[in-house]
This record gives sequence, structure tokens and C-alpha cells, in this order.
Amino acid sequence: MASDRWPELPLAAWRNTRDTLHLWTQVVGKIRLVLTPWLNHSWHVALYVTARGLTTSPMPCKSGSLEIEFDFVEHVVWLRMSNGDVRRVVMRPVSVAAFYAEMGMALSEFGLFFKINPMPCEIPGAVPFDEDNVHQSYDPEYARRFFRVLTSTHEVMSHFRTGFLGKASPVHFFWGSFDLAVTRFSGRAAPRHPGGVPHLQDSVAQEAYSHEVSSAGFWPGGGGGPVDDAAFYSYAYPTPEGFAAAKVMPASAIWSKELGEFLLPYAAMRTTSDPDAALMDFLQSTYAAAADLGKWDRATLECRLGEKGEVRKI
Repeated sequence: MASDRWPELPLAAWRNTRDTLHLWTQVVGKIRLVLTPWLNHSWHVALYVTARGLTTSPMPCKSGSLEIEFDFVEHVVWLRMSNGDVRRVVMRPVSVAAFYAEMGMALSEFGLFFKINPMPCEIPGAVPFDEDNVHQSYDPEYARRFFRVLTSTHEVMSHFRTGFLGKASPVHFFWGSFDLAVTRFSGRAAPRHPGGVPHLQDSVAQEAYSHEVSSAGFWPGGGGGPVDDAAFYSYAYPTPEGFAAAKVMPASAIWSKELGEFLLPYAAMRTTSDPDAALMDFLQSTYAAAADLGKWDRATLECRLGEKGEVRKI
């Protein structure tokens, strides 16, 4: 049971599937982008973990609402309309270009016609979706493992989120960077972000980091750096002085000068005696370092972690 809760996820075994799936989620994410009003910090574009995969949640469109869900149990992308109409696109080894065309066909069968920007975001050297015949891998077993890690991570991060009274994001999945994240805010404005993210307008990054944050998440690997495999991360913006030298837990957590954030390798975390506790220690200790060094008003912003069925004491 423990191994299924936190299954092995070596990047070498599923890199091609990971890269293809990343681009598929971008196709769906860009549909969400054009249908949903802007919400601060780009929260309107995120996907959400479900009992079967990742969903857009209902999106307003012609004659009702549209929801698109990646189902990693049946390995199908479901497109559901609020009027009861349903279409599906099977996840299998097909190119990004083919997936893009099939999604467009499914939407047209609903009578939905709109344009999305076909250029992927936050991926150096990317090509438009309709021209990408290189990425065409899908291993259902590793897709399932990836989803299993997402559900377990979502559970721990959601509990971590209960210990904060200030503004905090949902636990949500960003298809641009392909990571599950949760963010806490100090309540103060931040210096303007420099931008420079590949294929992403500087104004988007600047709006996302308009206020001071401590952000943590899970990233399934593939971008190089000191930990190319899956890892948990935690960073602060702006980075407070002394953050890199802060003592954090567990012992396997490291500071990446290249990325400017703390990393906890997934392989190290999952093999501890209590992986859930190790992840919670990482989330709590890196946040505490960011908040203390950034001089956040912790007494006002924090509370005890929530308990099931118990009202928060005030």
C-alpha cells in the first residue's frame, strides 16, 4: 500500500510520456485560458486533481458549461457539457498534432469554435501544437503512477494549507510548468518580477508575482539542474536574505543555487519511514524560513493545522 501511495517514478522510464503529456495538458489548459475570466495570479488557468485525474472544472461557454478531464484510470480525456453531451479523446501513443486535431474535432461536435494560441508556454525550443509530430508517447502505467503521486501530494498539501489564515491559493496544477503547487501570501506587494520565462508574456509573470509569496509544489522532473528526476520544491519571492542558508527538513532537502529554491528529491522522500511526514516537514520548515527571514506577520497569518470534524478554536 505504501509503495502504491508513493510509487517509483524514475524520469528515465517515462520521460517521453511526461513530455507528451505536458503538451497535451497545455492544449487543454489553453482552452481554459480562452473561456475563463482572468483571476489574480493566473489561478483561472489551473487544473485540479480529481479522483480520476485532472480537471478544468466547469468553464462557461455557449449554452452552458464545459468541463474537460484527464482520466488516468480509463486513460481518456472526457469533454462534458452541462446539457449532457459527452465526447472523449483516448489517451494513447499519438502525436501532439493529432491530439490537438482530435480535441478540436470534439469541440466542433459541440458546436464550439474558438481559437487558442498553439505555441506552448514555458518550454524552450517548443513548436506549435499543430506542427508537433515528435512527441507521441503514452505509457499508461507511468501515467497512472504520476497521477497517484499527484493524489498523495494533493492530500498532504491540502492539510498543510489548513494552517494558514492569510491569502492562500488552492492546491492546483499549472500546465505551463507542469507542477502541482500551493502558495501563501504575506499580504504585502512585491518588487516587479523581471519576466523572461520562455514563450510567456512578461506581464503574466509580473501579475503572478505582484505580491510576496512562499510557494511549494511537486514537479515530475525533466528540466535539468541538480535534480532532474521528480522533486518537491519550495521558494520565496522575493528571496529574503539568508534564505539559501536556512536549516530545513528533512536532511535530504537541498538548496539549488541554479533554481533559487529548496528541493526535496522525490526518490529520497518516498523511501523514508514516513513519506507523508517527511513532505510535511519540508513544507513547514521551508515556509517558516521564508516567513521568518521575510518578516511576515506570522502570529496573524497562521493557525494550527486543521483536524477532521473539529471547528478551529479561536
